Amino acid sequence: MDLKMVQAFVMLADELHFTRAAERLGVAQPLVSQWIRKLESELGQPLVERTTRAVKLTAAGEASLPHARRAVESMRLVARAAQQDGTPVLGSVTLGYAGASSRPWLPGIARAVRREAPGVDLQLRSMVYAGSAPSLVAAGDLDIAFGRRPLTYSGLRDRVFEYERVLVGVPSDHRLAAQDEIKIRDLEHAPWVMFPGQQGSTVRDMGLRLAAQAGFTPRIVQEAPDSYTILGLVAAGVGITLTISSVSHVETPGLKLVPVAGPARYLTATLLHRRKPTRATEAVLGVLAGLHPEPVAPAGIILD
Repeated sequence: MDLKMVQAFVMLADELHFTRAAERLGVAQPLVSQWIRKLESELGQPLVERTTRAVKLTAAGEASLPHARRAVESMRLVARAAQQDGTPVLGSVTLGYAGASSRPWLPGIARAVRREAPGVDLQLRSMVYAGSAPSLVAAGDLDIAFGRRPLTYSGLRDRVFEYERVLVGVPSDHRLAAQDEIKIRDLEHAPWVMFPGQQGSTVRDMGLRLAAQAGFTPRIVQEAPDSYTILGLVAAGVGITLTISSVSHVETPGLKLVPVAGPARYLTATLLHRRKPTRATEAVLGVLAGLHPEPVAPAGIILD
């Protein structure tokens, strides 16, 4: 069985989209379709259901996927061992990250792991929303992930990575943009731009909770899937948003970020992992602890 076919199946299972899977593999989309059909022929079972709108795994595909992932990982470690020139290979570690808030840390983390734990094959995987991190780590799909508190899974551990201050995002020509701080109550009649509901966004949940404490339900006029898009929509005048300081690095002309009035409010960003990590995961956790020690809790209100 050609490993390329197995790798194509894993990529397709991750993306559930032939074109995106092909882009990640660096090949043409028809070739991915060909590999999947050939793999299905060799196995004697359909692995995916294809429609004009979506791709989803069949029961056979769901059952085969964990073994396919292990096969791809094993071959990756074979290649890694051959390149290590005698350094023992500890294993593969998948680190999950969510959106703009954790993305700036990734290059430094990858560089430090390469330097200090060369026996680890570090894989980076986007989760879209931090709220999905605990279930993905608990299920074994991720080894380490950026998450948020509170942590409700008993089989996991976490530590604080960063305290992220709550900010109001407004267009730079908005009447509130000149203020040093903005009261949540002043946003009652403004149109809001937020993450989608039912997607596990802790930032959205935080915004709704603060609005409720101020005595109103926000008028959400536009939802968007990531901070880059949300900040761009706010800069374009579509509405205002509540966001966090860790997205301040996103350069968005026409946007002003202003602290919330009163005591500073923070969301807690964490790193979480299973209670009994592998040797490779322990090595990465050690690198992370040295690269980014646990910060001291700031003065203000921590919204756990």
